[in-house]
This record gives sequence, C-alpha cells and structure tokens, in this order.
Amino acid sequence: MSIPQSGGGPIERHSQLAEYLESGCKPPEQWRIGTEHEKFGYCRDTLNPIPYAGDRSVLAVLEGLRDVHGWAPLEEGGKLIGLEKDGANVSLEPGGQLELSGAPLENIHQTCDEVNDHLADVKDIADKVGVDFIGLGAAPIWTHDQMPQMPKGRYKLMTDYMDRVGTMGKDMMYRTCTVQVNLDFGSEADMVQKLRVALALQPVATALFANSPFFDGKPTGYKSWRSRIWRDLDADRTGMLPFVFEDGFGFEAWVEYALDVPMYFVYRDGVYVDALGQSFRDFLRGELPALPGEKPTLSDWADHLTTIFPEARIKKYMEMRGADGGPWRRLCALPAFWVGLMYDQGALDAAWDLARDWDAETRDALRVAAARDGLQAEAGGVRMQDLARAALDIAEAGLKARARTGAGGLLRDETHFLDTLRESVESGRVPADELLEKYHGEWGGDLSRIYAEHSY
Repeated sequence: MSIPQSGGGPIERHSQLAEYLESGCKPPEQWRIGTEHEKFGYCRDTLNPIPYAGDRSVLAVLEGLRDVHGWAPLEEGGKLIGLEKDGANVSLEPGGQLELSGAPLENIHQTCDEVNDHLADVKDIADKVGVDFIGLGAAPIWTHDQMPQMPKGRYKLMTDYMDRVGTMGKDMMYRTCTVQVNLDFGSEADMVQKLRVALALQPVATALFANSPFFDGKPTGYKSWRSRIWRDLDADRTGMLPFVFEDGFGFEAWVEYALDVPMYFVYRDGVYVDALGQSFRDFLRGELPALPGEKPTLSDWADHLTTIFPEARIKKYMEMRGADGGPWRRLCALPAFWVGLMYDQGALDAAWDLARDWDAETRDALRVAAARDGLQAEAGGVRMQDLARAALDIAEAGLKARARTGAGGLLRDETHFLDTLRESVESGRVPADELLEKYHGEWGGDLSRIYAEHSY
C-alpha cells in the first residue's frame, strides 16, 4: 500500500489530471526499475503473526532497521509506520506485512542486490528479536481474527469499507503478499502498448509466480489463492480493464476511468478524512461531502490513483501487479521478466504479437485459469505453459538486447535472473506445485512445516 503523496498544487483545469500522468514520460536512457515485495513476519516459537508493538513485533524490526542500519523514520499519529533511505521505502501492509519499495535503479543486477541487502538487514534484526519472515502469496494458516491491524488511518477506512463492496477485501489486505515491478514509459503511445502487454500477459506472471495454494490451514484448489481473492474484492477498482484495448485509449481515458472509481479518503494535516464511496468528480467541483467547498490538489489526485487496483496500473509510471510473494530468486526474476518484455522495442512488439488477437473474454479466462492451474492452465485455446515459454523467450531476447552487465567485473548480462522461471516452464511446475507435493507427501498434512522450510 502506498504512503501519502506530496508536492502537488491546486487543480485548476481538468486537463491537469492527464498532464500529471503524462509528466511521467521519460526518454529510454532515463527508464528505471523499481521492485516492491511484501513478506509475512511471525514469532519463531509460536508461529503466530507478529503484532505491531512489543518485544517481538514489526515495530521492533522497524526500530532495529532505523537504529542499526541507518533508515530514517516515517511516522503517522506519533507512531513509527515506515522508513526511508537512498530512494527506497520500508512500509507496513494492513496485517503487518513488511514491504520494501525499492529505489528506481538502472538494471536488474542493482535491484537484486538491493533485495538481497534488504533481506539480510531484516534477518539481522529479526534474529535479535526472535522473529522470522516468509515469502508466500497468502498466509497459509492464520485466520483473519489472528491478524493485527497496523496504526494507519488509511487501513482503518479501507477495512470498514471492504465488506460493502466485495467478499474478500479484508483477506487481501491482511493475509496476502505480492511482488511487483514498477517501470517507466516514454510517451503516451509507449504507455498504451506497454499497458496492453502488461494486462494481457499478467496471467503469465500469475502462473509463473503462483505460490499461495493454502488458506485457513488447508489446500484451496488454487495455485494462487491470492489472485483468486482479487476477483472478489471490489469490481469498481480491480480487473483486466477491457477499455484499455479499445481504439483511442490514452492518458485521458485513464483519467475518466479513475474519476469513476469511488474514493477512499482525503489526506489532510496528517489525518485520513473519510470520503468512502464519494466521487472525485464532485471533489473537482468543490462538492465533496467530506470537505464541502474545498477543491483537490494534485497530491489528492496522486493519492486517489493509489486506490485503484487492477492487474496493472499507471501513475507517473506503470506497475505490474499479478505475482505472488515468494522466495528470493523470484523476487529478482519478476523485474527481469517484465524488463525483458518492456524495455526493448523489439521485445515489446513481439510480446504484443502474442496477445493482440485475444478478446476480453480470453484475457479474463486466462486470468482465472492461471490462478487455479498455474502453468497447467488453458483458456480460449491458449495453453499457459506454451504461452509462458514464448513470453520467456521474448524476455530473454529483450534482456540480451539491453546487454547490461553486472558491476565489479561480473560479465553476465541480466538473462540469468530468468533461470528459475526457465526451470518452471520446462518442468511445468511452479512454487505452489512444490508446496502441495510436500504437503501431501513428506509433511503428512502438517502445514506448520512450511515456516521452517520456506522462510528467508
């Protein structure tokens, strides 16, 4: 979840809304990679989720990162709720999941180093306070009632709203984790092509990274239960967005879509003002019931854009949102996959060729099937394993064309970060398959063994 946005003045013209998005356009030499990942913390002896405060808590981890590893604190209402350093942020998800929002970096070598350094620092502090962290798409055993609530006003409002608009919103907030990558675009036309590829091929990422076959202590019948949860969260702000594939789509069409998404809040003077279900269009007219007579700023618009949750979305950059949280190798593999597809024009064109003839029903059916069956999914005559292999070949070619080698004399390019995905495509097995095999085999149905064997 995002932190409050800042730096925007008053909105005086409707055109400013699209101009805000367009201001993110950058020439290719300035394109960067931002990797985000979430993970569950738990008490080492009890295997229960860690609370916000106490000797063994997410607060203790934040304080350790601040005091030992030099992160600067971010507070809300006098409580420590995040950290920042060198362009990166550490923040808290609603149920205490710890998230790294990485700095914008030039290549996958750097972003993988950042991930590894972060996990090492977190483990250093976690070992001192008796907690561990695990990367999974969904909490395998914990119930909703076991999950703590973080002291963030945004989350309190969202929690109160979720049951009004869907059946699984609180499950998403408190008991799921994801890994995503944020990428740049060069122009409106480039954004359009990238967003269409991102949405159409997001089911491939869901399948390759499927790592949440358990929920409430038992198998769910899905390889990515996290992805399944997103289908019953809030239809107004989720999904595969068929309008993106229509002629004439661009920044203005995204603005019109975003304006129709009901609001959550307005952030004022450190407080989240309840605007649940209200209209940003009314806000533009000075008619928002939550703040009568007040008009929005660009910071309010930026905040509103963070409350839209489709499978891929744009702000001043583009976010790929379809993958489960997972083991460290896949935390490096996700940005490699999407950078390979997106940051070389030949690869981007080839990726679009894979999907350009699909209709909305096929795209949505692939999303549903990927969550259920992983690489064994099939929809609309498309076999996921074949599609994933083709996408991976394109991503590898795109990374080769980038030819970004590592620092310190490391001559390998970025393609080796795809190795774990190549293994999955060739075997047809994703992390969820391995977890299910252990559960039904050597674990003998004892799901508690997942913690010792799959924590960072």
